[in-house]
Amino acid sequence: MKYLVTGGAGFVGSHLVDNLLANKHQVLVLDNLSTGRILNLKAHELDKNLEFVNGSILDQELVDSCVKKVNRVFHLAAAVGVFNIVQHPLESLTTNIKGSENVFEACLAHSKPVLITSSSEIYGKNTSDQLSEEDDRVVGAPQKIRWSYSDAKAIDESMAIALHNQKGLETRIVRLFNTVGPRQVGFYGMVVPRFVEAALRGDPITIYGTGKQTRCFGHVLDVVDAIIRVESSSATVGKPINIGINQEISILDLASKVLAITGSDSQIIFQDYEDVYAKGFEDMERRVPNNSLLKQLTGWNPTRDIDQIIQDLVSHLKPN
Repeated sequence: MKYLVTGGAGFVGSHLVDNLLANKHQVLVLDNLSTGRILNLKAHELDKNLEFVNGSILDQELVDSCVKKVNRVFHLAAAVGVFNIVQHPLESLTTNIKGSENVFEACLAHSKPVLITSSSEIYGKNTSDQLSEEDDRVVGAPQKIRWSYSDAKAIDESMAIALHNQKGLETRIVRLFNTVGPRQVGFYGMVVPRFVEAALRGDPITIYGTGKQTRCFGHVLDVVDAIIRVESSSATVGKPINIGINQEISILDLASKVLAITGSDSQIIFQDYEDVYAKGFEDMERRVPNNSLLKQLTGWNPTRDIDQIIQDLVSHLKPN
């Protein structure tokens, strides 16, 4: 089988490429390296089953030519990270909406099944216990740029569902909750690598807000396993499916755990959201996934906890 992975040089995308190549598939990666890194694919530089194309999903002709060459598509390319979205809202919206539209149009034209990665950002400020796929979206006003990523992902999902229902295109949607592991960087605001990097340098670990807000973190290898299972199941077509691990931890407890595992003597300090992002910035106090649908349809079960995530990040970052 030959797969196209858009964003395949990125954090999650490169781990997905690892999995596909390990299982003897051919992989075509399309990535403009805006947030991905060619270094993430270095282990496969001599692998004849991997083809890399440096290009953008905004290039409609290029996307079409890539889709035409493969059997199936994983669409992961997107503008990501809260810092990135807030600082470059127009570019992010264009990439996340128009780019996805290009991928969908090519998949429809060539009748190629496509899996898209959406996000737990879909749920916005909904703090319900164990968010399920049918729960309401609760997002802020349009002038709160922070929510534009959530809106863009909602549009992507709507396009995928409509294409399946009206045109018969085989689409799958996965909503990724906080995914962490080796190759993720803290530059775009990703909290766990940011904390680990600071701890290893002996710099202060900076918590935005009170630290009482809670998240659930999943290891990228568990998440990639779930993505593969969703893509290979006929029961998952045409519906959004949460991929997340419901082990909840506060950001303050996360910082303390990073200090304990790294043995660092870094201090924990606090900074107001508005000092980091912009006036009126909004965040959610809690986000916990309900992953029962994923387990029911695919038999997936995660095998790694937050301690393992931090340890793997430390091993990855320490030599650097």
